[in-house]
Amino acid sequence: MRVNPAIAIRCLLASLTGLLGFVSLGETRAENEVRQPIAIQFSLDRPIDAGAAPFVLASVNGLFSSEGLAVTTNIASGSADAIARVADGSSDFALVDINELIRFRGKPDVPAIKAVFVLFNKSPYAIIARKSRGIHALSDIEGKTLGVAEGDLSIRLWPALARQNGIKTASVKQSKISAAVREPILSAGQVDAVAGFSYQSAVNLKDRGIPADDLAVLRYADYGCEAYGFAVIVNPAFAAARPEAVKGFLRAVIAGTLLAVKEPGRAADALVSRMDGGSRELELERLHTVVSDNILTGEVKRNGIGGIDPARLDRSIDQIAEDFKFHKRPSATDIFDDTFLPPLGGRLINRAKN
Repeated sequence: MRVNPAIAIRCLLASLTGLLGFVSLGETRAENEVRQPIAIQFSLDRPIDAGAAPFVLASVNGLFSSEGLAVTTNIASGSADAIARVADGSSDFALVDINELIRFRGKPDVPAIKAVFVLFNKSPYAIIARKSRGIHALSDIEGKTLGVAEGDLSIRLWPALARQNGIKTASVKQSKISAAVREPILSAGQVDAVAGFSYQSAVNLKDRGIPADDLAVLRYADYGCEAYGFAVIVNPAFAAARPEAVKGFLRAVIAGTLLAVKEPGRAADALVSRMDGGSRELELERLHTVVSDNILTGEVKRNGIGGIDPARLDRSIDQIAEDFKFHKRPSATDIFDDTFLPPLGGRLINRAKN
């Protein structure tokens, strides 16, 4: 049987056209799959304030989306709640107090959640006092009344701080108060000092009219406290399944941090736009305090942002143990995983201006 050459050629061309169309369709679908952003649930452990500036800037400036991530932020009711959300998978990442993570990992039968990025190289824990009440240094706290809000994290490291500085804890009267009245009762003179975060309470008190020269901000870090502060944690299953997404998330946060350091005014504008009744002036002052006291430390200038010194982290775990009974004491490697961090060159911020 003879085949007409013209018909054969037409059939061949039709087959090739169909095949090319199929390949083109396959490529289009593959491109769409690549371009589809990865949905991320991210928890903050408290309402937005200056401490969240890197994440707000990463969101509003498209830093997350440039990494192929679609990040939705939710607000937890504290670090314990934020850790629980990451543990049960309802959040992929969270910003939490790393000291709460240490306590969590010291309990029996808990998920192996780790921090992958440290934002606050020094914790913001502080005792904020009135010099007019006779408190100029930590040693002056003996015989005074210290206001402690329910759920305050700084007071949990007070026993270690007091021991290290030779202060008799029994000589300091603790007055239990609501967090909502922490600054008002100090400004009214009902207590001599309050425990809290330096970038929050001190700024709030100045806003209430307390002269700056009457405030003694006694930072735990200045008195031998080794604690790190806020850190990013990740769900272990998510990290195993999406390691590149974790790396991209951290790159975006580092870029947001750099932007907050270089352009604090822009950061304050972005923060206030996401807050209910926020003050640009207050958040700008808070941000300056956070950057200078907690983020841009000597350790960070030397070693880059985001990492830890394992020996220092181990010492901080020992300090936590003075007021917390571990089922099993975690090690530094139980708490922090540096494998998702970019190389040092991508984490140096010592040239940034604050």
